[in-house]
Amino acid sequence: MREAIIRTISGLLYVSILVASILSSELIFISLFYLLGLVCLIEMQKLLHLKSYALYGVQALLFYLFSYLKFNQDATILLLFITIFVNLFLVKDLLVVRKIPVFEKKKYIIIIFYLISSVIFLTLIPTIEGVFIPKLVVGIFILIWTNDTFAYIVGKNFGSKKLFERISPNKTVEGFLGGVIFSGVASFFIFYYTQFLTFPIWLGMAIILSVFGTLGDLIQSKFKRQAGVKDSGTLMPGHGGLFDRLDSIIFSSPFVYAYLYILDYVS
Repeated sequence: MREAIIRTISGLLYVSILVASILSSELIFISLFYLLGLVCLIEMQKLLHLKSYALYGVQALLFYLFSYLKFNQDATILLLFITIFVNLFLVKDLLVVRKIPVFEKKKYIIIIFYLISSVIFLTLIPTIEGVFIPKLVVGIFILIWTNDTFAYIVGKNFGSKKLFERISPNKTVEGFLGGVIFSGVASFFIFYYTQFLTFPIWLGMAIILSVFGTLGDLIQSKFKRQAGVKDSGTLMPGHGGLFDRLDSIIFSSPFVYAYLYILDYVS
């Protein structure tokens, strides 16, 4: 009981800080995610048994250029292509090989593109139309939280067929489908109450977040399994590390950004 209370309080505090920062201003939102990304970077280096102070400099430089300055759209699209390529390569490693190869050079590639640049695209999503639109990123977080919550509830109560037992024994096909369906329902209510974008666009985001969010969670679980740890850290009581809470949204953010960019380009 005590653990459940601590977990609930920790989760509510986390959600409150996120939503408050997003609604405050673009600068506060970006600054918070720079700090959250920094904590995730520390946790990820521990998972990969890497200790590189240079990566903190890389994170600071990339955030300054892309998140704060937004200095060049062509460079941003190039970074997007590389980030998506690396993330899809990790999906291949998840599905095909028993153990993700993490030799020295690959560790740096994984951290820079799988983690740092993915967080950057999360900060770029609310300004994809040229102005800061906080309800866009709040809606995205609501979708990912809805997916995670109902995947757990449906999986726990109705799940029987394992989704990827070798990596995550508790995940089920029924839970995954429940997460997709309920995040799709949530997308309608987000559209209805925000009157921003169309329902099909929100529904498309719900599907992308559910699919790639689940893949991101499985990839991080595989890294933790290889490192021989249950959680990426201990920062959030009852939840584990910060990266444990953000892995889904971080991994799916470049795909959401690409989706919205293509829709804006086509229109």
